[in-house]
Amino acid sequence: MRKIIMFSIIIIAVILVGIFSFIKFNPPLVSGIVGATNDYNAVVVEIGNKGFAEVKVDNVLVNGNEEPLNLKMQVSNPLKGFIITDTFDEEAKEYGIHDIENVTIKPNTSPSAQLEKVNNGTATTDDKSYGISVIHNKEIETVNIKYSFLGISFDKTVTVK
Repeated sequence: MRKIIMFSIIIIAVILVGIFSFIKFNPPLVSGIVGATNDYNAVVVEIGNKGFAEVKVDNVLVNGNEEPLNLKMQVSNPLKGFIITDTFDEEAKEYGIHDIENVTIKPNTSPSAQLEKVNNGTATTDDKSYGISVIHNKEIETVNIKYSFLGISFDKTVTVK
């Protein structure tokens, strides 16, 4: 009886380590198109989740370790797209501008899957597209996204230029 319990514990531990390793080597957050203003002080980074559970963005930094002046999440659909702006006025609100901490990124929303739906004519307004809008006081070269998936922390750096 003791051997069966020990064997079961070892099998469960191996399975958990395998799942953890798979997730760590296949991060769920993917980026797509990056749009920017002419001076690169405002950018939108299209992101999505290729995983099977929700992704939560914890923090966003620019140019290595600088806090951006303003940061929002756009929740749109592939038919509408995103707005590139250096202000979040009334016009921008039509594009689903939210505080980043209030948004979780749903599974199966990778930008490449969204583009394929648009190209096939199967995209709808119910599909979700996500974009991180970043405004900074100088040119943005990189956007570093810190996020969590199933309690595991990840970092993703997106090069703007």
